[in-house]
Amino acid sequence: MSLEPADFALVAKVVHERSGIALEAGKEYLVEARLSTLARHEGLGTVGAVVQQVRARPAGPLTQKVVEAMTTNETLWFRDARPFDALERDVLPALIRARSATRALSIWSAAASTGQEAYSIAILLRERFPEIAGWQVRILGSDISTEVLDRARDGRYSQLEVNRGLPAALLVKYFEREGLQWRVNQQVRSMVTFSELNLVAPTWSGPHQPDIVLLRNVMIYFDVPTRRQILKRLGSLIAPDGYLFLGAGETTLDIDDAWTRVDLGRAHCFRLTGAGPSLGKEDTWNPRSTTSPR
Repeated sequence: MSLEPADFALVAKVVHERSGIALEAGKEYLVEARLSTLARHEGLGTVGAVVQQVRARPAGPLTQKVVEAMTTNETLWFRDARPFDALERDVLPALIRARSATRALSIWSAAASTGQEAYSIAILLRERFPEIAGWQVRILGSDISTEVLDRARDGRYSQLEVNRGLPAALLVKYFEREGLQWRVNQQVRSMVTFSELNLVAPTWSGPHQPDIVLLRNVMIYFDVPTRRQILKRLGSLIAPDGYLFLGAGETTLDIDDAWTRVDLGRAHCFRLTGAGPSLGKEDTWNPRSTTSPR
């Protein structure tokens, strides 16, 4: 049965209010597919029955499940190598020099899903930057979905999941086999914390002045006013010389002129206008190589 226009309108309204995601006309098929799975899981039978309960109890727990069902949790290890190349070659060396007095580094993986991005950053730091072993390094992964955050904290992944972007050498080095799954080892897990955070909520509980923010492949789901609001709040939160990574199809251009794109190859990296010194160039570590360069 096709999704009724009134039901689609209600779902679109709820999802936009709760998450900022804009479900435009033409996305009815996506709503129906995602909510059909939720309907079966909740024993409600039809999408119409799910929407009926949301309409009757808009503040009920099912409403949040509808919102979480509509968020995209696609992720993999070292996703899109270009940002990781820029982090290893340019950004982290510059920040390590700049933070040599405080010996502290803060990194925020926003919309972290099941944790692969945050853990990839932790592995990168351990592989390439042993000189900061005694530093206070804080990596925060946040997401709107409590379900994916629970999985991220647990750090267990199926064989299929570890096959997606994770080199065999790093799997053996940083994971432990537990039955049919692989678990991130304690040394890496201890570097990362996960917290629920809604990017369109009135207030944020994100890290104070993060040095690096990765908000990749998220802004494309928001309308322009929501993107502008998020960029403005990030501008007031990030360290003055910090770095913001967006997805390949995302930009601050014509949205918030407080940000300027940094020329770091094909990585979509931005800084507050006028921030920081120029960046140096070094050989780039390829995480998909079979040996560590150090």
